[in-house]
Amino acid sequence: MTAAERLIARDDAVIAGVEKLRFFPLAVQSGMGATLLEPGGRELIDLSASWTASGFGHGNAAIADAIARAAIDAPGSSILSASHPAAVTLAEELLALVPSDLPARGRRVYLGHAGTDANDVAIRGCRQATGRPGILAFQNGYHGGLGTAQRVSGVHVSAGVPADPAVTFLPYPDPYRPHTGDPATVVEDVLRLAGAELAQAATAAVIVEPVQSDGGVIVPPQGFLAGLRELCDRHGAYLIIDEVKVGLGRTGRVHGFEHDEVIPDIVTLGKALGGGLPLSATIGPAAVLDAPVASALMTTTGNPISCAAALAVLEIVRAGAATANASERGAQLRGLLVEYADSGRPGAARIGDVRGRGLSIGLELVIDRVSAEPDPVLTAKAVYRAWQLGVVAYPVRGNVIELTPPLTISAEAVEQAASTLMAALDDAARGVVSDEEIAPFQGW
Repeated sequence: MTAAERLIARDDAVIAGVEKLRFFPLAVQSGMGATLLEPGGRELIDLSASWTASGFGHGNAAIADAIARAAIDAPGSSILSASHPAAVTLAEELLALVPSDLPARGRRVYLGHAGTDANDVAIRGCRQATGRPGILAFQNGYHGGLGTAQRVSGVHVSAGVPADPAVTFLPYPDPYRPHTGDPATVVEDVLRLAGAELAQAATAAVIVEPVQSDGGVIVPPQGFLAGLRELCDRHGAYLIIDEVKVGLGRTGRVHGFEHDEVIPDIVTLGKALGGGLPLSATIGPAAVLDAPVASALMTTTGNPISCAAALAVLEIVRAGAATANASERGAQLRGLLVEYADSGRPGAARIGDVRGRGLSIGLELVIDRVSAEPDPVLTAKAVYRAWQLGVVAYPVRGNVIELTPPLTISAEAVEQAASTLMAALDDAARGVVSDEEIAPFQGW
């Protein structure tokens, strides 16, 4: 048994299954940049960045230094009943980073642990502020893994989680799989449905991702977010944009919503915000986030170590190099994949679509391009084979390989990772990976 296999065996014996989502027997000893090291010394190129939580690279020196300095002389572990400089400074910097039509004094920041509680607080605050129960969300959307945020997540509800009693799910505009049958009409139809729902005057907020990540890395057509903004203004509902997965530079802009030139009422951040530590934020109107007082209490929210990491992250974001690299490396990776899709190689014919913004890229695999029938089995085998060959990437929505490497990844690493991923796709299409090999691992 190898060192990696021994660690996996220990994991199986003690870690609860409810927090596991395994696609191959990956065990990691350390990481640096876009490289992961397994016990035993094997290196892998990371095209996930821990589902974007390590968005600025594993072992980022600036973030690690900030964490170490904060840990040496930490002023407690909470903002629950005390204040400390790092939390206040972080909130001030987030207010400056996130655009708004409100004056700074009219806005507040909630600091949490994950996107789940950031979205939960946003939704409950909108209901409290408006006196309305309704939430408008989207099929296959993801806003959290527990509580209200989970119950307005279409991806969970479609898997059997009970929906929030007052949520309405609409189709997300998907140019590759348009619910209308015509890509040219998907935005118009979704906005028509949203307008009809909002006209009933029972909706507190619309919650939406600027790129629907776990729903298949779907990039909506231009005008979608702008149309939602206009409808929310017309009917007095809040617009919550969930930037937890694609915010802070991943799309090639600081915020994903910038691509549609909108200003949300509320923005939620998480994952990469903490530089690998648990941290999230909700930025929005004081009317939403100030009342009722003490209604979202968790002891270690706003802890100084996570806040220090986030301050280092925001310094990286403001410098701009990571965001620019996301744009450049994203174009490079998409270009390589599109070229492969047209190459005639064994796996190429099984690529239905290559899409994305910046370093949020989706590779959709199908039985064949004519039927466009999803192929989750091939997808599972492709990511398993990629792991065997030295690349980490995970599937979403069953048949889409999500590629979200650290924003600091180099051009050379992208070239090598793309070559390896293509080889994995060819091998999977040729039947190199058996059904038995992937049987122990579940899809998403």
